[in-house]
Amino acid sequence: MIKAYAASAPGAKLEPFEYDPGPLAHDDVEIDVESCGICHSDLSMLDNDWGFTQYPFVPGHEVIGVVNAVGDNVTSIQVGQRVGLGWHSAYCNTCGTCQSGDHNLCSKAEMTMGGRHGGFAEKVRAQASAVVPLPEGINPDSAGPLLCGGITVFNPLIQFGVKPTFKVGVIGIGGLGHIALQFLNAWGCEVTAFTRSTKEADELKKLGAHKVLNSSNAEELEAAEGRFDFILSTVNVKLDWNAYIATLAPKGRLHFVGATLEPLDINVFPLIMGQRSVSGSPVGSPATIRNMLDFASLHNIAPVTEYYSFEQINEALDRLRNGKPHYRIVLKR
Repeated sequence: MIKAYAASAPGAKLEPFEYDPGPLAHDDVEIDVESCGICHSDLSMLDNDWGFTQYPFVPGHEVIGVVNAVGDNVTSIQVGQRVGLGWHSAYCNTCGTCQSGDHNLCSKAEMTMGGRHGGFAEKVRAQASAVVPLPEGINPDSAGPLLCGGITVFNPLIQFGVKPTFKVGVIGIGGLGHIALQFLNAWGCEVTAFTRSTKEADELKKLGAHKVLNSSNAEELEAAEGRFDFILSTVNVKLDWNAYIATLAPKGRLHFVGATLEPLDINVFPLIMGQRSVSGSPVGSPATIRNMLDFASLHNIAPVTEYYSFEQINEALDRLRNGKPHYRIVLKR
């Protein structure tokens, strides 16, 4: 039996829960969970905001742990390895998308906490192809958020050919954005943080921003017209997107990784005349996650985290729900 924490209904408190995972599948591994990050996706699933959560529901998809067992067909992962498991826990591995290396776009990809029980548990299972060994130089205590928040902001750098000569803006300096500042700075870009509170300017510059722009100041936005080659939006709220598009240089791109649920109100004419683009992307493939972890290790990039024990899970979720954490929360044994 695997001991975990589960909710029995939308928005319910997590309670101790046990389940029988059955025999270990031939292509799977079992991981002893050492730590697991918490992000807003856990809350969205807990509250059934997206309409497909199954209960009892065990959240958790930023898992760091040590492999304790491997299936008969597994050769890429060894017992005793410290590994990470992110948003996806399995892929079909046979479709054209998987065959081209874009496993994260596989239409049959399985969520770590959807259709199976997630990482707020003593153990978790996943297909070996979805599990990534942790490289030397990565602090395992703080690494969990890299497997969701980190890869979400790193993946566009690869997918859309962001160059080190680019001027890049980041909208929303929270759980995702504060990691994006670090990656983009190390990537070589000129980095601007869009923020409504200039009180945090010194901290944002320490994280990697070269410039801080007060996005609530219309004059500052207007003065930035035509400046940015790439803008990364990490927020999940509606903003004046046309104002941000106006700050894009010709051929610039406004890219969404934050799940804004309201329709985008965008004027097409500025896109046409400036040959600008609007796009979005999910988490990355296992190969891109490996590249991200290597890059983070090389440049000493880590999420800023607060720690709670697994027994404090409801307290930690409440802190996240109320918008109080200083960037990221990690449950740790």
